[in-house]
Amino acid sequence: MFSKVSRFSLIPLIILTLITISSCKKKDKIDSNPALKLTFSSDTVFFDTVFTTVGSVTNRLMVHNYNASKVLVSSIRLGGGSNSVFSLNIDGTPAPSVSDVEIAANDSIFIFVKVTVNPNNQNIPLVVTDSILFNTNGNLQEVDLVAWGQDAYFYRDKKLTGNVTWDSIKPHVIFGYLRVDTGATLTINAGTKLYFHKSAYLAVSHLSTINVIGNLDHPVRFLGDRLDPFYRDLPGQWDGIYLEKGSYGNIDYAIIKNGNFGISVDSAVNPFNPMLRVTNTIIQNMIGNDIYAYATNVYSENCVLGDCGRAALALDFGGSYVFKYLTIGNFWSSSVRMDSALSLSNYSFDNHGNKISNPLTNASFVNIILYGAQDDELSFKRDASTAFNFMFDHCLLKTHKSISDAAHYTKCLVNKDPDFLNVLTYDYQIDSISPVIRQGIDVMDVLFDIKRKTRDSPPDLGAYQYVPN
Repeated sequence: MFSKVSRFSLIPLIILTLITISSCKKKDKIDSNPALKLTFSSDTVFFDTVFTTVGSVTNRLMVHNYNASKVLVSSIRLGGGSNSVFSLNIDGTPAPSVSDVEIAANDSIFIFVKVTVNPNNQNIPLVVTDSILFNTNGNLQEVDLVAWGQDAYFYRDKKLTGNVTWDSIKPHVIFGYLRVDTGATLTINAGTKLYFHKSAYLAVSHLSTINVIGNLDHPVRFLGDRLDPFYRDLPGQWDGIYLEKGSYGNIDYAIIKNGNFGISVDSAVNPFNPMLRVTNTIIQNMIGNDIYAYATNVYSENCVLGDCGRAALALDFGGSYVFKYLTIGNFWSSSVRMDSALSLSNYSFDNHGNKISNPLTNASFVNIILYGAQDDELSFKRDASTAFNFMFDHCLLKTHKSISDAAHYTKCLVNKDPDFLNVLTYDYQIDSISPVIRQGIDVMDVLFDIKRKTRDSPPDLGAYQYVPN
């Protein structure tokens, strides 16, 4: 027979036992709440080995259930199914998919991921992707799988230091970002191909330089890394090229296409030294601008700016600019375009929404074609309190603005169709009946067009000189 004291001393023990049993029952019960989510050790399983033969490596993914109750994952499967180059071992079961996987409260399971690709097979993509899909109580979650495919040079969130030279022996693939670090120089030789994964970008830091040295037969190409035909002319596949404040870019014979933007040029440190010098280059098919320049200094000749969702050329917040033999053709059709193809501004707004101005000391356009699908492809955003200096000299302009002011317009054609060969295929060469033929003014330091054809005297407008077959 227990004493009175011992009976009372058992009460806390009994309560604790009941709580423990209740807690165990809760943990053993499957929670069907659709708001429950799994937690993963990583949002991307990344295979960063550069394969030189048939490759086969294994990575691990941990799947956590941090909830207070057991969960039932109704399905775990490869997005690409049995055709995927990836294979899974899901908690001990090798299969592309499994069903009804229980994960205890505050417990985990392991998924081992393997990939087998042949980088010497030139028909596979540069970057091979898939995903693991999880369905828990109707709640869908996804973990990306990424592996490098073809034999190439690969860079993932990479900073370049010192003097670096890239050649064209193999493609260069950028995942995340590539940064030319402070004081460094990146030289890219003729024929080199740079492929950017989704949202990847190239940034040139303060006091750093990028030199792109292409030629007519072997331009340097900046493209997205999807090579199948569907992506050939799809914009927004990668981010773009950033020239940060005080950096320098020298670009000759490049093709830059299918990004969110082409080149973004931040403010110059030396207003008398071009921060960007771009020649014989084609930039086209961007969701934003082909070139966006902010309070900087740009020199350009023999360039083509093709379709984009905003202004093909936006010169914002003043600066100094010279464009010779430029062709702008903006027939963007992927969405509604509100901006004119060419925009000039000498003001902006600070972080508090206050208007701030900066002089547009010079915007010189010589022998250019400005045309597109809008009624007026020329836009001015002018603050009368500061300088707004511009000159169109022997140009074709699509605009409703008056060009009678001799201080800003010299012998310009207005609203005449330049007769591009084929705007649907981004071919902005001119036809034999084009009104821009022999309508230019001789520019002694530019003797050839973008295709190395000798300029006539007087020359044609735009980047292409017409030469009869």
